[in-house]
Amino acid sequence: MDLRAADELLTTTRSVRKRLDLARPVPRALLEECIEIALQAPTGSNAQGWHFVVVTDAAKRAEIAGYYRETFAGYIKMQEAGGPRWKTGDPRAAQEARVRESAVYLADHLHEVRVFVIPCVEGRVESAGTVVAQASIYGSILPAAWSFMLAARARGLGSAWTTLHLVREREVAKLLNIPDSVTQTALLPVAYFKGKDFQRARRLPSRELTSWNSWGAR
Repeated sequence: MDLRAADELLTTTRSVRKRLDLARPVPRALLEECIEIALQAPTGSNAQGWHFVVVTDAAKRAEIAGYYRETFAGYIKMQEAGGPRWKTGDPRAAQEARVRESAVYLADHLHEVRVFVIPCVEGRVESAGTVVAQASIYGSILPAAWSFMLAARARGLGSAWTTLHLVREREVAKLLNIPDSVTQTALLPVAYFKGKDFQRARRLPSRELTSWNSWGAR
């Protein structure tokens, strides 16, 4: 395995918002190829209860984007009222304004993105009961959703992990005929990305987030 290429893919797969190409169509075959790869991800008890709902219909995308904007407006207002989230010197503080700006851009232009991909899984998380059961449901779809994003990145497609539409999950389910017994887990706007490359993000040092044998033991 080419570790250099694998590491570059893993460390430069960003949430793409402002660099999504809103004008260029995405071939159906390319999306199907990415989903085929995604379905090689782990799945609890080999249940394979996953499903990818691909939305290309403009009217349906517009309705979903409307729900998203509605939720985003309240979310961003709450964030701004709370003031800065991070202390000076924290790498997240330097990125906060840029991340907010790109998030606002996506909310404003989401309806223009040619493709929405909604990863779903059989079962309702809120009815699962135990933490083990809830983790099993999410653990049976989220790895596949991330694999889809990686496969898309490798093929020149950008995407962003979003969840705000889930506030109106029932309405979206009705629009897309998703059964009541199925949980939507994210909404991935997908398009070709502009530009040639992405850089590594500034993250907190791994040593500060890693404990050995006991919480907080560095």
